[in-house]
Amino acid sequence: MKRHLNSTIPGKLSLFIALLAITFAVNSCTPNDPYRAEDAGKNIYYSTFAEPPTHLDPARAYSANEYRLLAQIYEPPVQYHYLKRPYELIPLSAAEVPAPKYYGKDGRELLGDATPQLVHRAVYDIKIKKGVFYQDHPAFAKDNSGRQLYRGITDNELKNIKIPRDFPEKATKELTSDDFIYQIQRLADPGLHCPILPILNKYILGLDDFSKALDKDLKNIRAARKKRIGSTYNQVADEKADPIILDYSRHALPGIEKIDDYTFRITLKRKYPQFIYWLAMPFFSPMPKEAITFYSQGPLKKKNITINRFPIGTGAFRMDNYEPQREITLVKNENFRGEPYPSIGEENDAAKGLLADAGKSMPFIERAVYKLEKEAIPRWNKFLQGYFDLSGIGSDSFDQAIKMGSAGGVNLSEELAEKDIKLITSIQPSTYYTGFNMLDDTVGGYTKEKQKLRQAISIIINFEEFIEIFANGRGMAAMGPIPEGIFGKLEGRAGMNTVTHRWDDKKNIAVRRSVEEAKKLLAEAGYPNGLDKDGRPLIITFDNAWTGASSSPMINWFIKRFKLIGIQLENRTTDYNRFQEKINKGNFQFFFLGWNADYPDPENFFFLLAGENAKVKTGGANGANYENPEFDRLFKIMENMESTPKRLEIINKMTRILQEDAPWVWGYSPLSFSLAQGWVGNIKPNSMANNTLKYMKVDTFKRAELRKKWNAPVLWPIAAAAVLLILVAIPAIIIIKKKASNGGRG
Repeated sequence: MKRHLNSTIPGKLSLFIALLAITFAVNSCTPNDPYRAEDAGKNIYYSTFAEPPTHLDPARAYSANEYRLLAQIYEPPVQYHYLKRPYELIPLSAAEVPAPKYYGKDGRELLGDATPQLVHRAVYDIKIKKGVFYQDHPAFAKDNSGRQLYRGITDNELKNIKIPRDFPEKATKELTSDDFIYQIQRLADPGLHCPILPILNKYILGLDDFSKALDKDLKNIRAARKKRIGSTYNQVADEKADPIILDYSRHALPGIEKIDDYTFRITLKRKYPQFIYWLAMPFFSPMPKEAITFYSQGPLKKKNITINRFPIGTGAFRMDNYEPQREITLVKNENFRGEPYPSIGEENDAAKGLLADAGKSMPFIERAVYKLEKEAIPRWNKFLQGYFDLSGIGSDSFDQAIKMGSAGGVNLSEELAEKDIKLITSIQPSTYYTGFNMLDDTVGGYTKEKQKLRQAISIIINFEEFIEIFANGRGMAAMGPIPEGIFGKLEGRAGMNTVTHRWDDKKNIAVRRSVEEAKKLLAEAGYPNGLDKDGRPLIITFDNAWTGASSSPMINWFIKRFKLIGIQLENRTTDYNRFQEKINKGNFQFFFLGWNADYPDPENFFFLLAGENAKVKTGGANGANYENPEFDRLFKIMENMESTPKRLEIINKMTRILQEDAPWVWGYSPLSFSLAQGWVGNIKPNSMANNTLKYMKVDTFKRAELRKKWNAPVLWPIAAAAVLLILVAIPAIIIIKKKASNGGRG
C-alpha cells in the first residue's frame, strides 16, 4: 500500500503542475502563429502567393504574379504616381520623364502634334539619376586587380553555397546608362525569348536586324559545339554546364546610343505615343553586365542560382530568400537612396489619411514575407486570424465579408467591421476571357463555318451567369477586348456585340442570345446537335491553370454550358507553368486567360490579337494565334494615333471584325474587392503601378495586440481538467498529511 501511494500521488501532482504550466504558457502566446517567435513585433509585411513565379528575369517576365515581386526590386526609368488619377507618369530611376522629339525624313524637327505619317524618327533622351546604387551582391565583388572575384567559380567552391547571400564577399556599384543599354540589348537575345520583342522590333531603330544577327550568332555557336562534340552532343546539357553568353558588341544597334554615363538615347522608327508607358515596365529596367556574367556560370546554373530566381536591382527591396514551394522573402535594400512619399493626390486622399506620410522617406517596412497558400479557405482563415495583412475576397468568403445594401451598395459585414478591417474597391482595367487556338484544325480557321462554330460557343458561355455565380456579381460582361475605363470602350447599345447579344428595348439592356440560336449556328457550322458529318460527337479540350479545389465548380459549369448544344468539353487542368508551356507551343484548343492593362490605352489590348504577335509564330502575347489581314492593317494605323474621334472610328471597325471572327469569347471586366487589416496604412488601388510595396506601412504594435486577441486560446478544457485533478488529488493529499503527522506510518 505504501509503495502504491508513493508512486501514484506524486504523479497526479506532477500532472496537475504541468497542466498549470501549460495554461500559463498558452495564455501568454498565440499557439497557432505560423511565424518565428523572434519576428514578433518586427516591421514585416505578410502576404501570400498561390503559384510561384515562372520568371524573375525582367527580359522574360510578363505576368502579374511575376511583376508583383519584380517591381519592388527593379527600377525602370519612370513609374506611375501612386495617388493621382487619371494615371500620371513620374520619374523613377530617370531624373525626369523623357519627352520625345519628332523628326521628318529631311531631318528637321517637327511639332509634337505631328501626324504619324510625317514622323520619320522619334527620339527619347533619357537622363538617369546620379548616386543610385545596386543592392550588395557577390556579382560586384572584385579582387585586387579589379576582376570579378567570383568569375570562373568551380563546383567545389559552391559546396556550402545555396543562395547568393551565402557568398562571403559582396559589393555594390553605381547605376549608369550602360546598364539600361545592356538590358535593351538583352531583349533581342534569342536565348531569352522576350515576349515583347516582336513589338519593339517594329519601333526601335535597328533592333530587328540586331535580333536577327544575334539569332545567327547563337545558331553558329551551337553548330560549332555540335561539330566539336559529335554525336554525343546534347544542347540542353551542354548549355547548362557551359552557358552561351552572346557578345552584343559585335553588332550595331543604332536605336540605342550612349550619350554619357548618365544619359542614353532611344530612337524609334516612327511615332508611337504609347512608348513612354513601356518605359515604366520591368523590361526597361537596368541590368548590370556583371550580373549576367556572374549568373551565366555552369556551376551556378546547376545549383539553380540564376537571374531568373535571384534578381539584382536598385529598387527599395531585394530578394532575400527564394523557396517557391514554401516562402519568398524580400528585405529592404540597404543601398536604396530613399524616396519621398507623395505630397499630393486626389481630392479626398488627405481625408482618408493617404497624405499623412507626405515627404517621409520610403520604404516604411523592413521585410515582406510571402507564404505559399494554394487553397483559398486556409488563406482566408489565416487572414481572419491576422496572419496576413491583405486579402482578396473569394466566392467562398464573399458572404462572410460583404453585406449588400438595399440600393445595390456594398459594405463590410459587421464581423469584419468590428475587426477594423478596411474594404477597398476599384474598377479594374482588365479582362478575363476564354479563347480558341486559331491554328487548330477544329476550332481554328477563318471560313464561315469555323466562325459560326466559335460564335455558337460564344453565345452559350454565358458570362453574365458566370459573374453572378463565381464572382458574386463583381464584374461586367464584355462585348469586346477593351475593358472599362479605357478609351474606345463604348457603352450601351452602341457597344453591344450583336453576335452574342440583342437589345431589349423594354429593359434597355443587352441580353444574351438563346441556346436555340447557338444550336442553329452550330448546325450551320457542320455540327448539328454537336455531331460531325460521320455522326461522331464534337470533343473540344479545355486547358486552364485552375488547380485549386474551388475550381471544380467552374470547370463543371463550362462543361455543362457546352453540353447545352451537344459539345463535349474535355478538361485539361495543369499547374500554371505547364499551362504556359502549352500556350507557348500551341498544344491546346480552348483556354482561359486574363490580361491586366500594362498601360491605359486600347493598343495594349488590341495587340493581344495582332498577327505579328502570334504566340507560336513569333513568341508574342497573342495566345490565340489570331491573324486577320484587315484587322492587322487597321491595327497598324490605330496603334500610333492619339486618342481622337478618328481613332475611335478605327477602333470600332476593329472590334466588329473581332466579334465576327470570335477568336476570344469576350469574358468580363472585374470589379476588384480586397481587404486590408486596420494596421496597414497607405493602401490605395493602383491598377497601373506594380511597385506599391514601398508605400505601405504597418502598425506592428496594433497587429501584435489584435493577433493575440483574435487567437486567444480556449482555456476551459484545461481549467476543467485541472479542477478534476484537484478533486481527485484532495483525498490523496489528506492521506499524505495524515502519514506525515503519524511519522510516516501507514
